[in-house]
Amino acid sequence: MKIGIKQLISVLLLFHVAISAARAEELYITAAAMVDTVSGKLLKRPAVVVSDQRIVAVGRQGELEVPASARHIDLGERTLLPGLMDMHVHLSSAAKGVPFLEGMFQSVPRQTVNAVRNANTTLMAGFTSVRNLGASAYSVVAVRDAIEAGEIDGPRIWASGPSLGVTGGHCDNNFYPPEMDFRSAGVADGPWAIRERIRENIKYGANTIKFCATGGVFSRGTQVGAIQYTFEEMQVIADEAHHRGLVVAAHAHGTEGIKTAIRAGVDSIEHASILDDEAIKLAKKHGTYFSMDIYNTEYTQAKGREQGVPEENLAKDAAIAQIQRDGFGAAVKAGVKMVFGSDAAIYPHGDNAKQFSRMVRFGMTEAQALQAATVNAAGLMKREDLGAIREGYLADIIAVEGNPLEDITATERVVFVMKDGQVVRHDGPAR
Repeated sequence: MKIGIKQLISVLLLFHVAISAARAEELYITAAAMVDTVSGKLLKRPAVVVSDQRIVAVGRQGELEVPASARHIDLGERTLLPGLMDMHVHLSSAAKGVPFLEGMFQSVPRQTVNAVRNANTTLMAGFTSVRNLGASAYSVVAVRDAIEAGEIDGPRIWASGPSLGVTGGHCDNNFYPPEMDFRSAGVADGPWAIRERIRENIKYGANTIKFCATGGVFSRGTQVGAIQYTFEEMQVIADEAHHRGLVVAAHAHGTEGIKTAIRAGVDSIEHASILDDEAIKLAKKHGTYFSMDIYNTEYTQAKGREQGVPEENLAKDAAIAQIQRDGFGAAVKAGVKMVFGSDAAIYPHGDNAKQFSRMVRFGMTEAQALQAATVNAAGLMKREDLGAIREGYLADIIAVEGNPLEDITATERVVFVMKDGQVVRHDGPAR
């Protein structure tokens, strides 16, 4: 009996080794150029070796040794980039083709279906990592887990679960009449209610935390400049989340809310629409990241009415659009840490990269815009193995038509996507 068990263990070990070896296919990837996102420079004739999920070697064609067993993927005249990272999306929401109010009242199962579709679309657009900042129930948490289990394709996801907010604030839902006595799942007033809400989000799978520090554009009856949580409440949010090792995002349009959230210790300010010099100085002092969605107002103003967006919301969006863009340029000039955050769902998923051209138009160099969606985003999420094509990093690699350091719209022409060493998109056969 003992001999039989030993033999069985030996067989299982051999089987495990064989399976691991089969999964660890070596790939040798070449292209015309590669952007080194750390330096912001373009490298000609790059060569990259990938084994299993990791990048194991980076060099130049003709200099880097080609593994004998490696499969060659030649991407021709294209440019390699690390997988892009969008730090503010809402995968469970759909902007395109769904009327505004209809979208707000979709069931959680329907929103989960949205998230499956939108996750795939986002990945195919070259965004291999996203931070989902707010969803009904735990729809996106479930999609994230399915992606990690290999059951569906999608980006790496940090999911917040329901966003925290005050009663009647931006992260509550004020479209229901009072007799329905409706409160959004993330509503929490006061320090201990806040701690309980965060703990519950984490219990059910949240791996980042988001709260609403001010009013917002797409809520009813809130003012974008009005602060919602108190300083003490925001401190509790940052404290509780950081105790659990999670990154905290604060939705904040108004100046007072932005500054209060920074002082409270949050990691990133979302939108950051109405800045002053003090807010910018505070962000630099505290190392707070700004995630500023400076493209989606164009879509909202062009398509909002036909999609049934109420006039109140369209007016709020129009009122802060240029103010936010001016603040974006001032923050970039001052050297604030900036990350790419599109707020995709306000405009269609998969169009995330359209924001890059606006980032360049309103103050960034092409290299800075790419860094916002790579090394800076990885820094915000405390991931030292993402955001660059470097030895030891996870093999998230995309290829685009053109040179994005000269024409940033090249990011909209993705032809190849690899995530965790697996090719999920390749327009045209390898040569």
